[in-house]
Amino acid sequence: MIASPPRTIRIGSRKSQLALVQTHWVQSELQKAFPGHTFEVHTMSTQGDKILDVALAKIGDKGLFTKELEVGMLNGDIDFAVHSLKDLPTRLPEGLMLGCVTEREDPADALVVHEKHKDKQLDTLPEGAVIGTSSLRRLAQLRHHYPHLAFKDVRGNLNTRLAKLDAGEYDALILAVAGLKRLGMGDRIHQTIPSDVSLHAVGQGALGIECRTEDPEILAVLKVLEHTPTAQRCYAERAFLRELEGGCQVPIGVHTVIEGDTLTLTGLVASLDGQTLIKDTVSGAPETAEQLGIDLAHRLKEQGAQAVLDEIFATIQRG
Repeated sequence: MIASPPRTIRIGSRKSQLALVQTHWVQSELQKAFPGHTFEVHTMSTQGDKILDVALAKIGDKGLFTKELEVGMLNGDIDFAVHSLKDLPTRLPEGLMLGCVTEREDPADALVVHEKHKDKQLDTLPEGAVIGTSSLRRLAQLRHHYPHLAFKDVRGNLNTRLAKLDAGEYDALILAVAGLKRLGMGDRIHQTIPSDVSLHAVGQGALGIECRTEDPEILAVLKVLEHTPTAQRCYAERAFLRELEGGCQVPIGVHTVIEGDTLTLTGLVASLDGQTLIKDTVSGAPETAEQLGIDLAHRLKEQGAQAVLDEIFATIQRG
């Protein structure tokens, strides 16, 4: 525990139910670690929360769910912000940094089905079954493995999406295991999708806490929540994404494990139609996580990933 004068520390959060569950967990853990401080939650609506009738990829993703919170930190209105790490861009505004990465929940994707398909899995859903997902990463990989299925964009918070599924607008949804579990909806997970079918998003399942670079006291407070193995895995993934200059709305997937003193990172770049999947794996010491991510990005570029990404960016801009 760090000895410092009692103060009120302001935590920034989006207003969504999942964001608040995650932020209140951070608030509770820090309050236990620093009983002398007061931790207040301040909520804000981000651009991504407000625009719900346009596909994420068409809005662009430069701070889609983070910009308003970042402005709040730079203005001194809040001291740090809690994000789902997968929403946090790999290049942060000057004056801000990723101060802490928390222990990761299962980063896999989940299949959630309509009641009428309760005896089905991904590979047994009928031809033409409508799958809801707003993620180009999920879309490209599932199109590759299950070309007989139909895919339709779905937006809104978790409860909104599940209500649309239950009303029969979709036969199934693809959602993050972590979000469902954190909201106490783990019983809706019908199938955890294996990594050989769908590599997860960079940072999926972990919380990233962003703070000012010139605030050592806040940084010291946040470090009590740091989970080093998760941080190493996520730094490798974020370096991979940053080197490819991809955003969270590009079909780039990852999978990382640490076994003993070896970190293994698998990465993938896919075309939107799922016809092209470029995939490779690197391994090395966890302490070299960022370099491993950079090395893997270069390997995929050598195998044609840049041309695939260029075509995707052009398609999105045309759309």
